[in-house]
Parts: sequence; C-alpha cells; structure tokens
Amino acid sequence: MSAPVVIIGSGLAAYQCAREFRKLDQTSHLTMIAQDAADFYSKPMLSNALAGKKTAVTLVMKSAAKMAEELSAAILPDTEVVGIDTANKQVLLIDGQALEYRDLVLAIGADPIRLPLAGNADDDVLSVNDINDYAAFAEKLEGVKTVGILGAGLIGCEFANDLLAQGIKPVVIDPAAWPLSRFLPEAAGRYLGQQLQDAGVEFKFGMTATNYDHLEDRYLVELNDGSIVEVDLLLSAVGLRPRIHLATSAGLKVNRGIVVDQALQTSQPHIYALGDCAEVMGLNLPFVMPIMHCARALAATLAGTPTPVKYPAMPIVVKTPACPTVVAPPAIGAQGEWQVSAIEGGVDARFVDAQGQLLGFALLGAAVKEKQQLSAQLPSLLP
Repeated sequence: MSAPVVIIGSGLAAYQCAREFRKLDQTSHLTMIAQDAADFYSKPMLSNALAGKKTAVTLVMKSAAKMAEELSAAILPDTEVVGIDTANKQVLLIDGQALEYRDLVLAIGADPIRLPLAGNADDDVLSVNDINDYAAFAEKLEGVKTVGILGAGLIGCEFANDLLAQGIKPVVIDPAAWPLSRFLPEAAGRYLGQQLQDAGVEFKFGMTATNYDHLEDRYLVELNDGSIVEVDLLLSAVGLRPRIHLATSAGLKVNRGIVVDQALQTSQPHIYALGDCAEVMGLNLPFVMPIMHCARALAATLAGTPTPVKYPAMPIVVKTPACPTVVAPPAIGAQGEWQVSAIEGGVDARFVDAQGQLLGFALLGAAVKEKQQLSAQLPSLLP
C-alpha cells in the first residue's frame, strides 16, 4: 500500500485542506492525526457563542467518526505526535509508532500567549483557544457578574461584546489608548471603544495587569498604576503564538511561524504547513479567509497540480454587534496616511498612499455598507 497524505491537526485549516483534497483526489490514502477528539467545529464561533446560547456540545458540527466517513480518511484522535523523521518520511507518535507519509501537512495551530502575572492566582487565568477551553470557560460563568479581559484586540473585543449577552460586565485592560489599536486609527478606535462602552463594556486603557490574587470568593487584578479591579474571572486574549516546536525539532526553517513558500512547502520537500502555525512568504495571518485560500491551493498541489497560493484583499469582519466593524489593514510598512471621516452612525477610515491609491480601510457602524465597493479597490496581499 502506498504511503498516505498525513495531516497533523483537526482545526479549520486541517479539515478544509482535507475536504479540498478529497474533491480532487478520491483514491489516495489520507490520514489525520489530532491531539484532541478531532470533532469538527468552527473555532471562529467560540468568541460569539454565548450570544447564540451555544454549548461545547452544540458547537460540534460533525463527529470525528462522521468526518472520517465523509473524507474516506483514517482519523486518529487523542494522539500526540512527538517527532518527524524527515529522512525516512515518518511521523513519530508518543506510543512508539512510526507512520509513513507520502506528503505531510502541518496544520497544528497556535497557542495563547500568557502574560506573566505575580500573585497567587496566575494559574487561574483562562484563555479560549479551542472547544475544550470554551467548555471550561462557559462552565465557570454561572453566577459570574464581572469578567476581566486582558487585551482589547480582536478576540478581546469579541468576547467582551459576547459576555454582554449573558448580562456579565466585561472589564477590558490594554496598554494601548483604544481598542483594536493594531488595526484602527485613533478616531476609529475611539469610536469603537465608545460604542462598546455605551453597551456596557468597561475599558482600562493605558494599563497592564501586574498581579492576580484569589481572595476568598473573588479575584483581584492589580494594575501598573496600583489600582485594583475586582473580578470573578480573568480571561487572557493578548494574542497567539504559532506552534513551531515540532517543526524546529525536525530541522525545518522557522521564524514567527513555520516558514513556507508560496506553494506552502516548508524548507523540507514533501512537508507543508498552513493555518495559524504557518508563515506564508513572511505573512502570518490567523484568519478564516487566508486559511481557505491556502487550503484550496495546497489541496491542488497534493493532488498533483502544483499551485501557489494567492491572497486577494481579505477584509476582517469583527464580531462586535454593538458596533459592526470591518477592517482591511494596510500591509506592514505601507507608506501612506489615514483619512478618517465621521458619518452619521459610524466612521469611514481609509488608508491611502501619496497617489491616492487605497491600501486599507476601517469601516464602523453605518460605514460597513462600503465594504464590497472598497474591497474591490485594494491591491492583493500576495499576488
């Protein structure tokens, strides 16, 4: 029997790649290896699941067994990969097994960044990066009135908005001066902050948490100015770090993520990477649309038609119903300036170069209706 295509991972990137591959190749053997139960669910839905009254059980769309049947694949759940033998093209499992591969796909995701906090409750800081995390978080919300959130970025703002649906007050702590500071110019960011604040979110801007202590039936978060915030839970949403350990131990080139070329191939032949763990031509984009483009391109390559991935403009829809927001950040290092217009019920911010070429935008509130028109004017991220 010929060696299979092996995909390590069971998230959106892994399953989307497998689905696209099966559309093109129904006969090659396919094996998927997952550290978790390998059930299929939408990770992006975790940050707005509370408003939809979703539980960890109802978030699961299909079981691993159902996915195995649909994909004609062998799926190995709850299985840890401890190494890759590139010379012999084998994946090494924790139980001592060595599985041969024809081609290997790393779709192993990223881990939440944890900020070091002094105090006796550092281990009680929560993060939600997968369905098991969500189950643990949701279980702790009963009777909770206040949740502290570290980070006013994309995930922090989405969780803050989602907690409001449960009648829970979020207190968001961030060293920046406005939310989504990586993506939004100041005027747009302050507008978003005000809309969320009006909905019930409390912000502590220009602040960092230094201590986290458990005191009887409550937690105390000490900020760098010495002030104290009393919360029932503390959620960390300060970003993700691509999982690169497996690639590093196999001698693959890594930077912020696992370095791949435009064909999504790593520095080793027959090994590819996509999703949150991958750095594609210098870009690490942990969002849905880049994953979908990568999955289609890589599936074609695995099926015998080498296909470089291309990134068109891919605006990000922020799940904050209190203030609908769509952002298309300009490329890192892009030369230009933000032109911000306040409109009735929103903010229209456009990043243009010296020639007036649109390089990015941020649309809030009523301005989101311009998304399609402006997206068509943006240059490709990866031609």
